[in-house]
Amino acid sequence: MAVVAQVKVEADEAGLRLDRWFKLHYPGLGFGHLQKLLRSGQIRVDGGRAKADTRIAPGQTIRVPPIEADAARGPSGPLTMNTIRDRHDGDVLSQMLLYEDDKVLVFNKPAGLAVQGGSGVSRHVDSMLEAWRNKKGEKPRLVHRIDRDTSGILVVARTRGAAVALTKAFRERDSEKLYWAVVKGVPREREGRISTYLVKQATPDGDRMRIAKHGDAGADHALSHYRVVEALAQRFAWVEMEPYTGRTHQLRVHAAHLGHPIIGDPKYYEDDPNWEFPGGVQKRLHLHARRIRIPHPDGQGMIDQIAPLPPHMVQTFNLFGFDEASSEA
Repeated sequence: MAVVAQVKVEADEAGLRLDRWFKLHYPGLGFGHLQKLLRSGQIRVDGGRAKADTRIAPGQTIRVPPIEADAARGPSGPLTMNTIRDRHDGDVLSQMLLYEDDKVLVFNKPAGLAVQGGSGVSRHVDSMLEAWRNKKGEKPRLVHRIDRDTSGILVVARTRGAAVALTKAFRERDSEKLYWAVVKGVPREREGRISTYLVKQATPDGDRMRIAKHGDAGADHALSHYRVVEALAQRFAWVEMEPYTGRTHQLRVHAAHLGHPIIGDPKYYEDDPNWEFPGGVQKRLHLHARRIRIPHPDGQGMIDQIAPLPPHMVQTFNLFGFDEASSEA
């Protein structure tokens, strides 16, 4: 028989938002369902009604009504644009969440989800963050971007002060960003740097970046480092890439410039009639923001987070026999 549970808040859960507490203990409970339980008074803290953003304290008692077993086990299936299509923004953000504290949120963004709005974009992270406004009415703030087709680490500030500090850290290159990519062929030099100038160019298919010369109008310097982790014969390579600068599409253009474009790249991968795209590999961008190391905005230590691979890259790694343990990230 389903029963009501009375759960004590532990010491290490001090200050946690009530909705985050439920995400930890009942990861499959959807945001919409949680809101319904709160509105109807079925969820209470020390006998009183509560809201999603209520901060809990050690020793308090949370009344938990009977929750379906599926909700306790967590949502099924990987996080993709298909699996999030009909879900509430707050619920999706909760499943994307890798790390949080009072100043910072770190998400693992699925491939295909835009960070900001634009032409043809109906849903994006910036608008989804409206679901997480705090009691003061503050919406979490974006402090950097990754491409729509790129999956992985996205850092968000919870306060204005944190946004200033994090933006400065990105601008002054105090952060370390590591990406994983699967490229066509294997670079002759297993480790190296790519230094070019890039300029934006308008095309019938939208803006894209191209290699430029120093002094060209609008050209910016771009510097990346790469290292081959594993290779499959001479056909494919798993490459770690670190962008020292942060230009639009930088790693994608630099991989193509190296002669080894990222497979599945809709903008910079050119089909070769003499080369067959491998069966079992999805034609999606194989670029993932794997790891971030950035100073915490309060000046105390570093935030160091790693994002699991998206489903299409897990599939490719399995097919090619790449072992994630071969990398330190």
